[in-house]
Amino acid sequence: MAESLSLVAVPDFTAAMTSGKTFQLLGRPARAAVLFFYPKDNTPGCTTENIAFRDAYDKFTAAGVEIYGISRDSLRSHESFKAKLELPFELISDPEEAMCLLFNVMKMKQMYGKTVRGVERSTFVIDAEGRIVKEWRGVKVATHVEEVLEFVARLN
Repeated sequence: MAESLSLVAVPDFTAAMTSGKTFQLLGRPARAAVLFFYPKDNTPGCTTENIAFRDAYDKFTAAGVEIYGISRDSLRSHESFKAKLELPFELISDPEEAMCLLFNVMKMKQMYGKTVRGVERSTFVIDAEGRIVKEWRGVKVATHVEEVLEFVARLN
């Protein structure tokens, strides 16, 4: 897992998200944010990851951090997935892969013996000014949320 060595500014962007809201990187409340990219709603690893962020949500908000999940799924899929898992955070829909490309998370992967293009499970911590202060790529779900929480707890 690589981590950023310096603060990298992310260009401002907007994207559609659940609950009829629009995400804007620099238009959100002045606090840090965790953006986690995952491959697909309703798949085992992605479900486990979303549940882990859900279960730690109160700890993240206590640390002054908002959480946003991002995948290429439609808003309709996200709304259903969010309701099914009772997620307290919003999911951002990126069917055109604009955010995926901005954060360079599209990769060639092996799936069932075939090479496919897909989202590399990745997480970014963005500070209140819109700069990446930490990144994880090629995330393994098992202990990842605890690692992210430990990092954001040290931000304040």
